[in-house]
Amino acid sequence: MKAIAQNEYGSTDVLTLTDLPEPEAGPDGVVVRIRAAAVDPGVWHLMEGTPYLVRLMGFGVRRPKARVRGLDFAGVVHAVGDGVTRFRPGDEVFGTCQGAFAECALTTVDKIARKPERLGFDEAAAVPISAFTALQALRDKGRVAPRQKVLVIGAGGGVGTFAVQIAKAFGAEVDGVCGTGKVDLVRSLGADRVFDYTREDFGGGYDLILDTAGNRPLSSLRKALAPQGTLVLVGGESEGKWIGAVGRNVRALLLGPFVKHKLRGLFSTENHDDLQTLRALIEAEKLTPVVDRTYSLAEVPEAIRYVREGHARGKVVITV
Repeated sequence: MKAIAQNEYGSTDVLTLTDLPEPEAGPDGVVVRIRAAAVDPGVWHLMEGTPYLVRLMGFGVRRPKARVRGLDFAGVVHAVGDGVTRFRPGDEVFGTCQGAFAECALTTVDKIARKPERLGFDEAAAVPISAFTALQALRDKGRVAPRQKVLVIGAGGGVGTFAVQIAKAFGAEVDGVCGTGKVDLVRSLGADRVFDYTREDFGGGYDLILDTAGNRPLSSLRKALAPQGTLVLVGGESEGKWIGAVGRNVRALLLGPFVKHKLRGLFSTENHDDLQTLRALIEAEKLTPVVDRTYSLAEVPEAIRYVREGHARGKVVITV
């Protein structure tokens, strides 16, 4: 099969289109023919091996353990192990795996679900990782509830576009913060108010703030919270080579016990139940992925560079 592989950490120059053996299902695995895969910030962190904390978390200290990047995908089941009864060859599915930038990938039943009928493969591939993050940040960490006042910072990005829609689905009043070129997009997703961060600042009194941009100090974000409000930090970029944006999460964790605000960080998890929740929201037309542009498998390096620039409207997808 064709795949985008890497043998060392580095820039997109370490990525090559090459031939690799097709994976085997084994007793409990599912082999999927990939039709589309999504690009998210985690892809370049794993490609570069930065911050260095990534390497110490089991991804390989000197070189990546997994040669093929990519987590989100949508495709067709090609083969299943003897112990798999929930899916069979020919089923259209979406979910996560290790190595989605390839013609085939190996996954497990707990990481996939049937593809929503109202979505094509490109749109379905854009859902899992970013929508997992938005859902778990709002529901589990933020305890979002009807009529709450919610602010999503980075509302036009991969996580943000899902967060605006999910918060609305939970009945919240939702404001979004984004750049000039994404204002109309965020408004179309149902945001009640949209702030262009290049021209204006957002107000205050928010019950819940979800920050996906990661470049505002905690003191500034806390000023915009209601007295008992909650701040959830998701992702963000930092120049620190060792722990990167995790440092802000650590500071929030240390500060939390001494303030009335609830300060939360998030490391999202992949699971079947949440994938089914997202699928139900999609089928109910309460959640629709936003795909900025698509690239071919051979163009993965270019796609990663585009996402790295931080200007994508929603998600970037690889068609296979």
